[in-house]
Parts: sequence; C-alpha cells; structure tokens
Amino acid sequence: MLTAQRLAAMLSTVLLLQSFSALAADPEWLVTVDKRGKSFVVDASIDFSAPLRTVWDVLTDFDQMTAILSNLITSKIVSRTDNTLQVQQEGVAHYGLFSYSFASEREIRLEPMQRIVARQLSGNAKSFVSELQLSPSDHGTEVRYHAEVVPSSGIARTFGGPFIRHETEEQFRALAAEMARRQAP
Repeated sequence: MLTAQRLAAMLSTVLLLQSFSALAADPEWLVTVDKRGKSFVVDASIDFSAPLRTVWDVLTDFDQMTAILSNLITSKIVSRTDNTLQVQQEGVAHYGLFSYSFASEREIRLEPMQRIVARQLSGNAKSFVSELQLSPSDHGTEVRYHAEVVPSSGIARTFGGPFIRHETEEQFRALAAEMARRQAP
C-alpha cells in the first residue's frame, strides 16, 4: 500500500531527478574539426550553465577525472610547480565498433579562472597542443577550446574528423554532467 510518506518521498525523488536532468542538459555548443595536412584542428565554443568557479574546478580536477570521464582508467598529477602541472592519463576511446587504448603525459599551464594550456610530452598521439579559455556569459560560463592533434592511431587517422569530434563532444557532455552534479542541491 502506498502511504502518504512514500508518495511524498517518490515525488521528491522524481522532482530531484527532473531538476538534475535539466541541469545536465547539453550546453549550447559548436564543435568543428578540420584537417590541415597531418593535423586535425578542433575548435569548440561551449556555453555551460554553471558559474565560472564550478567550470574551473571540474576542468582542473585531474586527480578525480576518472570519475568524470568514462573513457579514462587513470588520471593523476605527477608533478606541480606553481601553476604548471604534469598530468598522466590512460584510457580507452570507443567509436562505433572500434576502440583503442591511449596514454599521455601532458604539461598543463593554468591561468586560474581564465585559461588552460596543454601540450603533450609523451603518448599515443604524434603531437597534441590545446588551449581552453573561460569567460563569464549570460548563461554561466563560455569556454572556447582550440586543439591541434596529429594522431598516430589507425582509427583516428582512418575516421579522422568524425572520430575526434565524437571524442570531444563526449568529453564535454561528461564534464557538463559533472558541473550539473556539483551544483545540484
């Protein structure tokens, strides 16, 4: 028998899930991937409905990134000097029926609450550099992302743009969900 107390608990749960779903909705974004020689150039503009502090905290939470991005197996800061970090990450990327393991060690320079610049020191890609800029927006925080990658993976070279776009969008969706989770009451 459904008591008033159980009904109220169920209703509260449904409302909480609905509010979480609304917060986790895809942010407004545009992701483009262009091939330039051997490089793929990624440009993305994402408007997260989260305050700058939350966005920054999620984007720089490297030691907890495996709980945020499902394709990561390990993520750890191996050294820190002021606002420069060395981060090692390993994981498995999936695209349709294909998957591949990846590993990277990157130098990451932080300009708190404004910019994150990364360059690969070692890893599966032949080269990787990126810059992420943050700024407050009407809806929360705008992120502008630019990356240039020369893949060494056969899957990435074969599927190129669609594969890299898929990975970029998947990661930003997971980051948006974590931002929403951290804002939930």
